[in-house]
Amino acid sequence: MRSIADYQNVFQNYLYAHRFDRSPTELYEPVNYILSIGGKRLRPLLALMGCELFTDDLEKALPTAMAVEVFHNFTLLHDDIMDAAPLRRGQPTVHIKYNVNTGILSGDVMLISAYDFLLNTEGSSDLKIALMQIFNKMATEVCEGQQLDMNFEHLNDVTIAEYVRMIELKTSVLIAAAFQMGALIGGATAEVAERLYAFGRHVGIAFQIQDDILDTFGDPEKFGKKVGGDIIQNKKTLLVLTVYESGSPLQRADLQQLMATPTEDEASKIKAVRQIFDAVGVRQLAEKDMGKHLQTAFENLDETPLSIERKIYLKSWANDLMSREK
Repeated sequence: MRSIADYQNVFQNYLYAHRFDRSPTELYEPVNYILSIGGKRLRPLLALMGCELFTDDLEKALPTAMAVEVFHNFTLLHDDIMDAAPLRRGQPTVHIKYNVNTGILSGDVMLISAYDFLLNTEGSSDLKIALMQIFNKMATEVCEGQQLDMNFEHLNDVTIAEYVRMIELKTSVLIAAAFQMGALIGGATAEVAERLYAFGRHVGIAFQIQDDILDTFGDPEKFGKKVGGDIIQNKKTLLVLTVYESGSPLQRADLQQLMATPTEDEASKIKAVRQIFDAVGVRQLAEKDMGKHLQTAFENLDETPLSIERKIYLKSWANDLMSREK
């Protein structure tokens, strides 16, 4: 297996070679912009890693990896519009840099382009059908997750289990599908690819829990987004729901009042909510939940016929991902 840096270089070269240098520039320039402002390229790297678990011919997974990355950034572009987010990876979001209508239309063309890349993957008709079915299921579930996320903004009785299901749909199924599709391209059986899907799904849930933690407790210089954004938007993250389920009646009441009050002083609100989080110990509880999902991911990985060396590689990668600061 290659180093993460090697995977990044391989994919980055492919991404650059397939820039959206088309006309009208008003449509495609924002696409190039969001694809160029960084990120770890986690999802396309998983497609490449999944493929190389079973074959040395890594290049044949590149079109699918590109489809995954274009689709992921399409969802970010539209999510930023819905969330009125000013920053993405430390840079102005597309709707801020250009305008909302441009963001919507450029996102639409990204979705269409993702399917073009997916269909350019080399392989049999059966393989392409399988990839399309996985991709369509994943794309539908991402939309379902986003709708649940929006629904939760208006509900007062969201449970932690419901929240975990939402982040599974919105975030982790894309990570899981990238791994599964890469494995199939590399020659894995459907059964083994399903195990790797489960591995990726639970890593993805743990990854989103870590994202919730970083949004409140991260370093803004390293996180690349505005720390405390979830608090300002009154999002029912795992941290908030943990207070509702584990905090005292007074702590729950105080948090509910803060979330129900219009934000006038963002810094003061973030500080007050964090004080409640600290009193309940939500960071520690969230990290415990993160660890449980990581352990379930490893159990699914252990059920595959991969070599010990490759299992160690994937576990090390997942552990490194959970210790990230951005």
